[in-house]
Amino acid sequence: MHLLRAFDRRLHRIGIDGYLLLLLGTVGLATLFPARGAAAELASDSVSVAVGLLFFLYGARLSPQEALAGARHWRLHLLILGCTFVLFPLLGEAARLLPSSVLAPQLVTGVLFLTLLPSTVQSSIAFTSMARGNVAAAICAATFSSLVGIVLTPLLAAWLLSGSTGVQVSGQQILDILLQLLAPFAAGQLLRRWVAPWLRRHRSVTLVVDRGSILLIVYTAFSEGVREGIWSRVTVSQLLWLGAICLTLLGLVLLFTAAASRRLGFPRPDRVTIQFCGSKKSLANGLPLATIIFPAATVGLTVLPLMLFHQLQLMVCTVLAQRWARAADAEGG
Repeated sequence: MHLLRAFDRRLHRIGIDGYLLLLLGTVGLATLFPARGAAAELASDSVSVAVGLLFFLYGARLSPQEALAGARHWRLHLLILGCTFVLFPLLGEAARLLPSSVLAPQLVTGVLFLTLLPSTVQSSIAFTSMARGNVAAAICAATFSSLVGIVLTPLLAAWLLSGSTGVQVSGQQILDILLQLLAPFAAGQLLRRWVAPWLRRHRSVTLVVDRGSILLIVYTAFSEGVREGIWSRVTVSQLLWLGAICLTLLGLVLLFTAAASRRLGFPRPDRVTIQFCGSKKSLANGLPLATIIFPAATVGLTVLPLMLFHQLQLMVCTVLAQRWARAADAEGG
């Protein structure tokens, strides 16, 4: 265990997320040994349980007091939410203008889907702290984004994704999604008084549940995709284009958050928070939601942009956070 942690820390220093390597390994496992027959049915049922458990844990760990305390910084939160749920979707819509020879229709849908997701929590806070930013504001902003995303992301998906590559999001589906996500989340909030202390004492257990659930979702999605022949529907050139598009998307939002926060007169710690919270997209929220919104045969291909964007945002923001930290140290000196 000690060797694994040391190896993971070394990967983080060079901007590589060790967990992403596990995700890629899971994709490889599903490609070589996809679940079939009864095993596929068991995996699908397990995903439904895993999604519910994930959102129950989110609810149990979220402190309402922290969220309410941060509401006073409304200008910062509005700018971050605007980037997350307005600017990003507008850029995602622009991806629809790309010809199918550049990006397969399902990958275009995947790019648009990732732009509808809320910000991350853990990495936004970690990068803000590393860059000497306003950590308290980052905690609140990331929390607000996740809460708003539970409701707003399905609504945006119904509006922007319906009709694209076989996706139909009806009012009943939106209600089902909200119930599937909000019901366990609300249960976690109601039981937080008793559950949260246990979770704090057993952080390693909650980490295994969080990450194990995501790995199960990835394996199930790609198993179904492999059975439907997803890898025959995407070329190497399209994957390269996808990487360039995700990097461009991230770069544009980073530039906008830097320019807008400076123009609006935010102090340096708040500018750091805005840049890191406003430019992230949550893999942990996106993968469970994708299994609910998209047909099972297309989920694997649809989440590829999100998985790639996730790694790019970690690598780029690691470099940015180090630059912010060096600048802060120089100013302090």
